Amino acid sequence: MSLKDDIIARIRSDGPMRIDEYMSTCLLHPTKGYYTTRSPFGAQGDFTTAPEISQMFGELVGLSLAQSWLDQGSPAPFTLAELGPGRGTLMADILRATKGVPGFANAMHIVLVEASPALRAVQRETLGGYIVAFVDTTDALPEQPLFLIANEFFDALPIRQFVRDGAQWRERQVGLEGNALCLGLGPALPQPGLRDRIEDTQDGDLIETATGFAATLAPVVDRIHRLGGAGLIIDYGDWRTLGDTLQAVQNHQSVDVLAAPGQSDLTAHVDFEALCQAAAPCAYSRVTPQGVFLERLGIADRARKLATTLSGAARDSHIAAHRRLTHPQEMGNLFKVMGLYPANALPPPGLEP
Repeated sequence: MSLKDDIIARIRSDGPMRIDEYMSTCLLHPTKGYYTTRSPFGAQGDFTTAPEISQMFGELVGLSLAQSWLDQGSPAPFTLAELGPGRGTLMADILRATKGVPGFANAMHIVLVEASPALRAVQRETLGGYIVAFVDTTDALPEQPLFLIANEFFDALPIRQFVRDGAQWRERQVGLEGNALCLGLGPALPQPGLRDRIEDTQDGDLIETATGFAATLAPVVDRIHRLGGAGLIIDYGDWRTLGDTLQAVQNHQSVDVLAAPGQSDLTAHVDFEALCQAAAPCAYSRVTPQGVFLERLGIADRARKLATTLSGAARDSHIAAHRRLTHPQEMGNLFKVMGLYPANALPPPGLEP
């Protein structure tokens, strides 16, 4: 019995399913979910993230966190953590780039926030030379200064979708049309939590709200605020959501979000305004385009240095990777970076307060 069959049976029994429930089921079902049954990253998977494009991304992210650690007095011990570490490529690049920072390696405790047994196995192999601890949620992060990276993590958190109907809202749901999954709308109801969106929307407009931002960020901001540290959140999205951004990707191609539950990745654009609201009592930086962030950290110089050791197709691929990470028409503007830090500290390098 496929996951799609399970979902159809559940809807027949319990009625239409909210979008966040559908996403959670598709991505995290314990035996049939997308992230629990496969490693979807890289050229052989379904999508490619920035660390898989070029080592430069992880190197510069790592040096930004390491400089924040130095700026805060080199606290020891500290937690070096990643949310949703993929194949471990980003953390491997961070560790390689920070080897030369005096005291950093000896003081760090590496913690990966990863619930998928399949991905944990891949991460263990990638980081085989290091002692790595795994936790399921951010609640379990150690009670010590925290320096954290979350790259393309929040886009996979489940969302709810609402369509404005006068002063009320109709929630988008997954239902049935015969034996097929379909999208529909629930009844018009007041949504007190969306009162502020009346000002910038019209009838028929669709907005999205993420259900897990606050719960995921609360332990992170608590540790950074009380104990010190910094966080870098990198994802695609913008300051405030408007419109349907839910998408499914399979084999590097967009597919119907209802076509293959559990077999395609489901994501949505990140609402950085909501992330900032969930960041209190930490300070947070301006939301900065990824290209600007990387250029401030010196990616152009690093790219030129690496290019001198390459030739032919390898050099062409390297130049294309630099462009993909930074150019405004590629990942440079679509992806944004936000920093978290204590109120009495500086933001991570590459970002402004």
